[in-house]
Amino acid sequence: MGKKAPMTLARGLFSLLAWAAQPLLRHKLRKRAVAEPGYAVAIPERFGHYTPPDLGQDERGQWIWIHSVSLGETRAAAILINALRERLPAMRLLLTHSTATGREEGAKLLRPGDAQIWLPWDTLGATRRFIEQFRPAVGVLMETEIWPNLIAGCANAGIPLALANARLNEKSEAGALKMALISRPAYAALAAVWAQTEDDARRLRNVGARVSAVLGNLKFDVQPDEQLMSLSAHWRHGLRLVKQKPVVLFASSREGEELLLLAQLQKQPDLASAVQWLIVPRHPQRFDAVARLIADAGFGVSRRSQWGNEADAGDVPPLQDGSLWLGDSLGEMPLYYGLSYLALMGGSFEPLGGQNLIEALACGTPVILGPHTFNFSQASDLAVQAGAAFRCNDMAQAMQHAVALVQDLPALAEAEEHARAFMLQHRGAAAATADAIVKLMQAGKLVS
Repeated sequence: MGKKAPMTLARGLFSLLAWAAQPLLRHKLRKRAVAEPGYAVAIPERFGHYTPPDLGQDERGQWIWIHSVSLGETRAAAILINALRERLPAMRLLLTHSTATGREEGAKLLRPGDAQIWLPWDTLGATRRFIEQFRPAVGVLMETEIWPNLIAGCANAGIPLALANARLNEKSEAGALKMALISRPAYAALAAVWAQTEDDARRLRNVGARVSAVLGNLKFDVQPDEQLMSLSAHWRHGLRLVKQKPVVLFASSREGEELLLLAQLQKQPDLASAVQWLIVPRHPQRFDAVARLIADAGFGVSRRSQWGNEADAGDVPPLQDGSLWLGDSLGEMPLYYGLSYLALMGGSFEPLGGQNLIEALACGTPVILGPHTFNFSQASDLAVQAGAAFRCNDMAQAMQHAVALVQDLPALAEAEEHARAFMLQHRGAAAATADAIVKLMQAGKLVS
């Protein structure tokens, strides 16, 4: 169990600021809802007010609560939830999120009797109401989420709360050390911390966490959606029959990165004509903006939302000479990876830390990384060492390398095999983490 968490002056000041910031949060949610209507859903939940008023109270003391802030964490949580259901078939899942994309993805994971709500804003009142409403048997925060009042409230209520699939990069470590009066007691009050890597564990200990174990990265246990992979195989076969150029994917691109790619295509027409480029932006609210960027750069745009949805809807995606493909859909990354011979990983060509390369490798798609991968540093380094990924200094080098690799079929096949072998080598975190959660519940005498 976590340590009791007395109120400190630093947490008291944090709580006052969090309380005072509530009008700003409401304004931000209204503004975000213009582009993403999901942010307008159930806003009172963010402040610990629930409809109906007795929501979830029939299962008080039984909920297995998992918080996955956004889309990436929710996909990792899905892997863990499947492992937990194998061990606890009758479990009731309480799933919380902070973003609209996380909530939309999380809705797919629910079964009858489960509940899904927003994580409460970290005020004393909102977190108290949340804890009193649901009183989970155990709580699991995914990856990086640290909320001082929520953690303290759970510790003081005797609710074991763990940080699973935990990671902490050097930048976040420095930030936590600067805020040590608030962050250190929060980390220390957690009942368990299960780190992804030894480097993460070292940094977590440095900021005050009592790391229980290093269990690996849940995302290595991902199983790509079979229906999407089947459709990608169908389309890829059809593209070969019509001798269409190989597809190269720019996956989870972030703001500013598409311009880097488009500039190279304008500067080097041979790069544009050698392969079929497919861009999938990381954030759905940017789909239309990226389509405009492509058009403004002088290229046609073929959007996934305008393609068929079934394998029998057509042998291949609609083909337009000189057009770039835009993946403007949610939840279809396995389709995009399966369709592509190679993937450039977004977030790594600007100093943003990179996006998750593991899902690509699980689909057997080799990855090209830019210079900025601090969010997934160990997974990236290991993948490069294994020959499943390649690191380049900038966008121009990455695009040239991609074109050269897809034209070297033996080298491409070798990289694909390395990707599959790399994934098999690193599986097992889901089972280990699920077992640890069950043991944590038993230690708290909350299950027999």
